[in-house]
Amino acid sequence: MIFNSIEFLVFSILFFLLWPLMRTKDDSRWLFIVVSSFIFYGWWDWRFLFLIVFSGLVDYVAGGLMVIKPKYKKVILGTSLIANLGSLFVFKYSVFFGRIIEAAFSLLNLEVDLVTRIPEFALILPVGISFYTFQSLSYTIDIYRNRLQPTKNILHFFSYLAMFPQLVAGPIIRAKDFLTQLESYSIPNRRARWNALKLICYGLFQKVVIADNLSYFIDSAYEGSTVYSGTIYWWVVAIAFSFQIYADFSGYSLIARGLAKAMGYHFRMNFNHPYLATSVRQFWARWHISLSTWFRDYVYIPLGGSRKGVLYGVFALTITMLLSGIWHGANYTFIIWASIHVILILIERHSKWNKKLEKFPLLLIAIVFIQVSISWVYFRAISIEQANEVLNRMFVYESSSLQFITYYFNNLSFLLLAFVIELLIFGRRELTSIKEFYNKNREVIDVALVSCSIFMIFFLRGEGQQFIYFQF
Repeated sequence: MIFNSIEFLVFSILFFLLWPLMRTKDDSRWLFIVVSSFIFYGWWDWRFLFLIVFSGLVDYVAGGLMVIKPKYKKVILGTSLIANLGSLFVFKYSVFFGRIIEAAFSLLNLEVDLVTRIPEFALILPVGISFYTFQSLSYTIDIYRNRLQPTKNILHFFSYLAMFPQLVAGPIIRAKDFLTQLESYSIPNRRARWNALKLICYGLFQKVVIADNLSYFIDSAYEGSTVYSGTIYWWVVAIAFSFQIYADFSGYSLIARGLAKAMGYHFRMNFNHPYLATSVRQFWARWHISLSTWFRDYVYIPLGGSRKGVLYGVFALTITMLLSGIWHGANYTFIIWASIHVILILIERHSKWNKKLEKFPLLLIAIVFIQVSISWVYFRAISIEQANEVLNRMFVYESSSLQFITYYFNNLSFLLLAFVIELLIFGRRELTSIKEFYNKNREVIDVALVSCSIFMIFFLRGEGQQFIYFQF
């Protein structure tokens, strides 16, 4: 069940009709959230529910045992890590590493057949497994660190783990942040309901108007179903994908935050206009914030961060970023994508080139955006070979027929719209005159923007596409 579907519209209407009746008592509130979330998640394939139930039961029991048996905390945490990461490995990485092992043995002139022996069920990637696995692990890790007390009610725990708005594509909410919220409920006031509506409308706009309208142009390029090519063409494709993946993923996060706010809960911001960043480091502070902070808190800092010297800091950063790349998928392209960001961050950290251009923020934004867009080529490409070919066409000049602009005009007009929106956001943040105008007319402008969003959602939506991050 996806947010931009009739099924979800019916589901959400029924949910919010019943929610006022079910939220007043703890057990009924938690049970209603769990049952509703399981229906939402099981809509794709009910068999996937067994996996999230297994992951949840392991961590619920582990959390309680760490308090009862503190001497065995390390063993219990290790069991939780093995169970969760083991499940993730089986379903997401078994084929990938099976092929690596086969290739290693082939170098020794030995034939080993592993991939064909992998059970059929392990070849299906459960939707959102990477998200709820990390979310569940935050529970046991924080209990181990004495930053969280385990919940005694299993419904309380599963209402946190399976909360449907963010279940399949984030944001990754932390147990220590959200379990406390779930202990009670609040009735959203008029302002909260309006903010919820804004978030949902802006999220749907980003997804179905911007991302879905750009998808045909981008997919035809990478799938080879177009006659167009050349340097300018591939630069436009790369830039278009940068906005597509941002609008797609940020759109989901906004809808999730809006749904939570309509229930009376709060999810932290997951995107903060990352393409207005003036450094790659700042980009990561604004992009998929819940994941980047998860890796910071549970990988980078435990590894020592930059506290143990320059070389160890490089090591910690490299491991963290490579794990982030692998988290996105079992493909060498994601490792290359992460490696590019490691290199960019290290160059930036040690040369401080961006500090020398602080007086030219638009130039800095443009440079960082170009760097990020180049790295996205590896993220989008099917293989390293395809990504290398795309980059070759981008940097070794090849004449382009500009007819592609006319042919894809309907699609590319939404790329221009995305550019204009980001420039207006920049102006609202950086230019005093625009900032003052917005603050004086905030209510009127917000009503106009929501109205325009609703109009475009209904009349200018692209072809229905699944959210990109569902595959992760």
